[in-house]
Amino acid sequence: MKYILVTGGVISGIGKGIIASSVGTILKSCGLHVTAIKIDPYINIDAGTFSPYEHGEVFVLDDGGEVDLDLGNYERFLDIRLTKDNNLTTGKIYQSVINKERRGDYLGKTVQVVPHITDAIQEWVMRQAKIPVDDDGLGPQVCVIELGGTVGDIESMPFIEAFRQFQFKVKRENFCNIHVSLVPQPSATGEQKTKPTQNSVRELRGLGLSPDLVVCRCSTPLDNAVKEKISMFCHVEPEQVICVHDVSSIYRVPLLLEDQGVVDYFCHRLHLPIEMRPRKMLTKWKEISDRSDRLLEHCSIALVGKYTKFSDSYASVIKALEHSALAINHKLAVKYIDSADLEAATLHQEPVKYHEAWQKLCSADGVLVPGGFGVRGTEGKIQAISWARKQKKPFLGVCLGMQLAVCEFARNVLDWQDANSTEFDPECKYPVVIDMPEHNPGQMGGTMRLGKRRTIFKTTNSILRKLYGDAEYVDERHRHRFEVNPELKQHFEEKGFRFVGQDMEGERMEVIELDDHLYFVGVQYHPEFTSRPIKPSPPYFGLLLAAAGKLQSYLQKGCHLSPRDTYSDRSGSSSPDLEIAELKFPSHLQD
Repeated sequence: MKYILVTGGVISGIGKGIIASSVGTILKSCGLHVTAIKIDPYINIDAGTFSPYEHGEVFVLDDGGEVDLDLGNYERFLDIRLTKDNNLTTGKIYQSVINKERRGDYLGKTVQVVPHITDAIQEWVMRQAKIPVDDDGLGPQVCVIELGGTVGDIESMPFIEAFRQFQFKVKRENFCNIHVSLVPQPSATGEQKTKPTQNSVRELRGLGLSPDLVVCRCSTPLDNAVKEKISMFCHVEPEQVICVHDVSSIYRVPLLLEDQGVVDYFCHRLHLPIEMRPRKMLTKWKEISDRSDRLLEHCSIALVGKYTKFSDSYASVIKALEHSALAINHKLAVKYIDSADLEAATLHQEPVKYHEAWQKLCSADGVLVPGGFGVRGTEGKIQAISWARKQKKPFLGVCLGMQLAVCEFARNVLDWQDANSTEFDPECKYPVVIDMPEHNPGQMGGTMRLGKRRTIFKTTNSILRKLYGDAEYVDERHRHRFEVNPELKQHFEEKGFRFVGQDMEGERMEVIELDDHLYFVGVQYHPEFTSRPIKPSPPYFGLLLAAAGKLQSYLQKGCHLSPRDTYSDRSGSSSPDLEIAELKFPSHLQD
């Protein structure tokens, strides 16, 4: 097993996740099996109880693990399926060590950070690195490990020490370190400054780790003189200083690393069994990034949520929209709308904000209401759903978005004025959304319906079923505590509000569609977690097709795109107009 540790210096949020994903991508394109581990030095057991403003979205895995959003990057870039143990936190390590101590496994010894915590970290990494993550079930050959936070943080010290020891345990030819650092460029002088990188590398070396590659994040490409200066002061060769400057699309990052000889470096540094041949997967990445740069047509989606001030709160949702827009050759414009701004209270307090929010909503080509928790802003979301339904605007509701679509229909079509979710009004007369029997309100973390569950399509003429390649069922990831009240189902279906997808027992309502509407769809699951750049998520893809006015022709052609709207599947050309292979969603897409 080869281990590649990615550390970060100077500031957090520097892009370690994208660098780690890109390294994995270029190695996978060489035919290697790659897995990834994210280490978060916080004491939380998992990311499940975080506010989206704190750490961005909570990403959900097949096994129900609530993890850091960087694992979403790994899954999308590498097209792999990870488990909750691929996200390691200080809390998980201390919990496992304390449990061992309580059982008496340490035979009365004093339990300390060194060696017990550091040993537990190393054992966890070695154990998890062997777990297959690809569809073919073969064991990984390379494990990319990203250490969250910044070198020098007090909480990441046990992990740095663990890897200092680890490099000797697994031998030099099986371990290398990539250090990601910031090269600022103050606007006053326009000069690229190397001092923060020098200090960061010096600190890392002082802790016993020597970087093999120094990846410099900068706004413009590094000057040669700056590269040589970093090389000299950081004790590496100039070719070991890699520049990752700001690029038009994150899909260009693997290409940047490839161009600077990163694969060749890993080949001789880690003795990797790589054949030097043209790499089809990277050709596809080049094609995706080329296409994203030359899109001319635009499509706008109004994202009506409550965490809109921080785009990372909806990272996977935005990515799923981008994948779908790219597949139909449109440039995506996301209009973020704070749902509270659509409510009548805002009209009285801040009328300008109210009218701006409604102007954004009314001018969008489609409406998306994503998941969320808590009562704030829910009435604004219901207003947006009502407008999309009446104006026949393409609409997609995800999780809470679907539940509120049920509430809106009950209030305005069934005339149940008091209809609501028991999450927001436990005493309402018409509880159309109720909490699930297995939900335990005493505990916040890990008590929801989480992870991969099967949804069965109950009808053959569902739009979403066709978008899934006429599949009889789909396996998608869930994260919710509340569900549509199954006892009231008949009242809705009589009025053309159909529950076309249900769980295997037929008790949980999973997919809604509205008759006499181009695209009014709600899903209880979170399809954004399984969207991939070359395999967009069907519910989001349907929303983009409808917003761009292409849904009817797509369905009429048997769910094929016209030639100018597809990815080329050939390696020779990155032009979508040459050697076209049709993009069709296979029925096994969601397996």
